[in-house]
Amino acid sequence: MSGLQPPRGTHDLIGDTMRRHHHVVETARSVLETYGFEEWSTPIFEDTRVFSRTLGETSDVVSKEMYTFEDRGGESITLRPENTASICRALVTNGLTQSLPQKAFYHGPMFRYERPQKGRYRQFHQIGAELLGAEGPLRDAEVITMAYDILKALGLSEHVVLELNTLGDIASRQAWREALVAYFRQHADALSEESRVRLEVNPLRILDSKSEQDRALLADAPAFADYLNDESRKFWDDLRSYLTAFGVEFVENPRIVRGLDYYSHTAFEFVTTKLGAQGTVLAGGRYEGLVEQMGGPAIPAIGWAGGIERLALLLEETPSVAAGIAIVPMGDEAVLKGAAIARALREAGLRAEIETRGNMKKRMERVVKSGASHAVVLGDEELARGVVQLRNLGAREQQEVAISDLVQALKGA
Repeated sequence: MSGLQPPRGTHDLIGDTMRRHHHVVETARSVLETYGFEEWSTPIFEDTRVFSRTLGETSDVVSKEMYTFEDRGGESITLRPENTASICRALVTNGLTQSLPQKAFYHGPMFRYERPQKGRYRQFHQIGAELLGAEGPLRDAEVITMAYDILKALGLSEHVVLELNTLGDIASRQAWREALVAYFRQHADALSEESRVRLEVNPLRILDSKSEQDRALLADAPAFADYLNDESRKFWDDLRSYLTAFGVEFVENPRIVRGLDYYSHTAFEFVTTKLGAQGTVLAGGRYEGLVEQMGGPAIPAIGWAGGIERLALLLEETPSVAAGIAIVPMGDEAVLKGAAIARALREAGLRAEIETRGNMKKRMERVVKSGASHAVVLGDEELARGVVQLRNLGAREQQEVAISDLVQALKGA
């Protein structure tokens, strides 16, 4: 058993790693709540159709990366590779489609079988938000601003850039898609093998290609801006105006695409150069057919998700742990009283630990090393008089305090 390691592409959240993870989640939570978002939690596994229908049978996630298995009842189950589909399923399942808008956020583990790399794992964690029932570009701008505010609260605004694009409405996108297909068919011999397959099943994904031979063709590919109809152009103009009004800077990147048909209008990514080639730390967009695919009505929505591990890597410092109070009782009777004191301190919201091993010198060495702010020392003499010796370890000061006044003394320290 001594040789066992966590499975490839997974990691333990312990110590500094867990503190960074927790800090990302709690910082995001505090911002999300100011926008009126409430936390939802969905199962980490779903009926496989929740993802295969919505992500597309030909997508890389479905065809190569999902952890799918048959349970003992013969049902096809998949560990969630993302959570937007689950949130939309939950909206329909819980009968909330007539109570809009719904503002949901989530955090938790996702699962994809992919090559592990810096900040990316096979079991990874995301925090995300979905505004279900999002009418118009104002809501898109607000949701993007909310993501920016989280990054700013984490101290990351100097390290990320917001890249923004429009996918237009269905009519605009269909016209552009047809022009793209015609263009790439003319140059099919110059496409990579993977992109020739994508040309038949999901041509927009060619725009994501990392192949040099594919990218050489993109410069002359039809530009989406030439195919925007008036309604889509107004949506795009309004979105940028609202973002400017919110004080959020952005750069336009026409290469940000979403390969699935239910995405429309807004697509965005917050990217960094501090994590190597895989620089996206948070991304999202507007979608308008996903709830419908879950059996609900057509409901427009916008959402985003950020990788917690990648955000945690960008933090300048590991969040500190609140200093605690060390209780150092000498003698059996003092240990009993020390237990009662520890309970009183914890009920008052103070972190308290009882130190009982070794002589006084050894105990105090461990207390100082632990980073405790104060030590509460009591022996038989103090016990007889109902007092403790309260040591301020930072100021190196000591005072005698009545046990009945200890909580108040520490609260005021």
